[in-house]
Amino acid sequence: MTDRNFRAILTGSFSTPCADNPTVAMMEAAYAHDGIDARYINCDVKAENLEGAVKGALAMEWVGFNCSLPHKVEVIKYLDEVAESASIIGAVNCVSIRDGKLTGNNTDGKGFLASLKKVTDPSGKKILLLGAGGAARAIAVELGLAGAKHITIANRKPEKAEAIAELIRKNTKSEAKAVAWSGDIAVPEGADVVINATSIGLGDKEALPPVDLGTLSQGVVVADVIPNPPATKFLREAKSRGCITLDGLGMLVNQGVIGAELWLGRKLNEDAMVNTLQEIFGVSSD
Repeated sequence: MTDRNFRAILTGSFSTPCADNPTVAMMEAAYAHDGIDARYINCDVKAENLEGAVKGALAMEWVGFNCSLPHKVEVIKYLDEVAESASIIGAVNCVSIRDGKLTGNNTDGKGFLASLKKVTDPSGKKILLLGAGGAARAIAVELGLAGAKHITIANRKPEKAEAIAELIRKNTKSEAKAVAWSGDIAVPEGADVVINATSIGLGDKEALPPVDLGTLSQGVVVADVIPNPPATKFLREAKSRGCITLDGLGMLVNQGVIGAELWLGRKLNEDAMVNTLQEIFGVSSD
C-alpha cells in the first residue's frame, strides 16, 4: 500500500475560443514552483454549454475557475453569491467553490489595481481612461472604490462611456465624466494616470491608440492593459516622453495571484508567472 495522494486540486477556465489563452501556462508554472499538486484546465466552453460546465465543475469538486468571453455576465445566474465590486461591474471572471457554494468575483479591475499600486496610489488621483468595454468598466469601478478623485472615460460611443461614469458616481465617492473620443484625444491638464483599456495594440507592436502624445507630461503614469506585446507602442512613446509606464503583464499576473488566493487560500509566486509569460511572449525582464 502507498500513502501517496494521486488526486490533484482542479482549477481552470471556461471561454471560447480558448486556444490563445496563456493563463494555463502561467498558473501551472506557479503551481509547480510552489509544489502544489494542482491543475489548471483550459476548457473551450460554448455559450449553450456554460450551465453544464458550471455544474460539472461543482460535481467534480473543482475549487474554482475563471470565466472569460462570452460568459462573464451569463455565469452570474448559476452562482450563489457575487462579491461587491463584481456586482457593481455586472460581470464575473473568477468563481470560487467552497462547501458546494459558488461565489463570483471580478479580478480584471483588481488585477489592474494591484499592478497600479506598485507605482502609485490611485487615491486622490485624476485619471483618464481610454475605452468603455468590459476591462474599462472593471478598472473604473475598482479605481472608484480605491478613492480616485476624478475619472474621465473616453470612448467613440460616448453613451457607453457615460454608462460607466454614471456607475462610478452612483456606487463610489469618485467624480466621473464621459467624453467623446474623436481624433487624437488630448490628455487633460493635471491628469495623474492615463490608461489604455482598449484592445488597440493587442498582437500589433506598431498599433497606437489615437492620443495627442504631445499632451503627455513627464512623470504621468501611463498604463496599458495589453499583455502581448507587453511593450506596446503607446508605452514606448510614453516612456520616451518621461512618463512612468505600466504594461499589461502585471495585470494578468495579479489576476492569477488574486484568483489563486480565492481558490487555495494562499499567494502564489509572482516571479514564476512573470518568467513564464515573458518566455511565451519572447520578451526580456527589462
